Amino acid sequence: MGAAGALTVEGVTSARADGPAREETRTLTGRLPAGAPDYVYLPVEVPAGVRELAVSYTYDRPEVPPGTLGNACDVGIFDERGTALGGAGFRGWSGGARTEFVVGTERATPGYLPGPVRPGTWHVVLGPYTVAPQGMAYEVRVTLRYGPAGRTPAVVHPPQRAAGRGRAWYRGDNHLHSVHSDGRRTPAEIAAAARAAGLDWITTTEHNTTSAHGAWQGLWGDDLLILTGEEVTTRNGHVLALGTDPGVFVDWRYRARDGAGQGAFARFARAIRRAGGLVVPAHPFADCPGCSWKFGYEHADVVEVWNGPWTPDDEMAVAAWDAGLAAAARGGGRWLPAMGNSDAHREPQVVGLPQTVVLADSLSRQDLLAGLRAGRSWIAESSAVGLTFEAYGARGGRAGIGGRLRVRADDEPVTVRLGVTGVPGAVVRLVTDQGPVFTAPLPADGRLEWGTSAARSAYVRAEVRRGGADRPMVALTNPVFLGA
Repeated sequence: MGAAGALTVEGVTSARADGPAREETRTLTGRLPAGAPDYVYLPVEVPAGVRELAVSYTYDRPEVPPGTLGNACDVGIFDERGTALGGAGFRGWSGGARTEFVVGTERATPGYLPGPVRPGTWHVVLGPYTVAPQGMAYEVRVTLRYGPAGRTPAVVHPPQRAAGRGRAWYRGDNHLHSVHSDGRRTPAEIAAAARAAGLDWITTTEHNTTSAHGAWQGLWGDDLLILTGEEVTTRNGHVLALGTDPGVFVDWRYRARDGAGQGAFARFARAIRRAGGLVVPAHPFADCPGCSWKFGYEHADVVEVWNGPWTPDDEMAVAAWDAGLAAAARGGGRWLPAMGNSDAHREPQVVGLPQTVVLADSLSRQDLLAGLRAGRSWIAESSAVGLTFEAYGARGGRAGIGGRLRVRADDEPVTVRLGVTGVPGAVVRLVTDQGPVFTAPLPADGRLEWGTSAARSAYVRAEVRRGGADRPMVALTNPVFLGA
């Protein structure tokens, strides 16, 4: 993934300013051809005595033929510890959201990590997301600012639990972006929006950076738990590292087709779990460049099937997820729970549209993630939507969402009971491993029953849609499994 054979440095110039606040600016120019590596590393020699680096970059945007992608280039930086995949040198990433940033001992631009500025070879990393047929001409300016280093601010991370309501259903939005990546909201604005949406917890998931992990001081409380994570944004799909230990960075610089791509993803999936988090492929059928999921689901814990307002992408994700459920039910394999998140970046995108409602023993990181992993959850359009969904056996057994109703015989009658509030005029669809088996308007009292058996249905899940069976989703449950 290096720059060998693809990077032409056309010029490096320097300008110095002497005095108490001495600065030195270096300008690097070059051209990347179409087909350039995903990541190009520009070395910058940092001498002793530098307290911070200020970086800005530009690149050309030539006209391209209709239907052809033009130039788009991301940027980040690694320090003297190097650029090795998964190494310790990462100091920040802003993708294409910023044209300039600062990294220093005392401060850093959101998306970047303050800390020691040690002498050695640093690297500005360019990520040519798409390159026009004419190539991409770039200019990077690096200003070295000398002076006393000062002290790096202490980082305060959110607590791991909040007061909560004991064992209860908790509502969360676990895919959110702030000014620390390509969002426009501040952490304070996100926290306020989460409370207004009736959420119990949120997870901060910036693109390829952990700089937001310490940005929530004073924003959590007994009414709002804040977990940390990352949206690992590869060129072959995005994956949420959900609920990882604060400060843990997960690398993103690999593709599924690379010789080490699948191995790299497996490696970092294990790293996410070691850090206490869940591996959650996000918006797997999104049609933006690099967004659709190519790594498979072998290493996933949960899958995000509903991302923001309901779209055909979500319809495809639910269909693919359900096909996986049916295959797991027939073969006795592992099934993958579903979740939904807003992926909100800015106004008017709505925090909590949708939200995942999880049955957990407490409002804590450990119990919430356990509930998600077990599939004890359903997805709601908003906190105005309420739902209950259970299966009852003729001989007295009972199971809820994500559970299994064990019956003595496959032909034992099973009654499925659904209750919905806050969605007048909705249509309910029940889906089993055989496909949609029951569709009806939601009764006025919001309750309905349906009969089946383990012989007829390996699982049952519920969809609630507004205005028709093919209309936008309002609520979606994980399955209740039937049989031994």
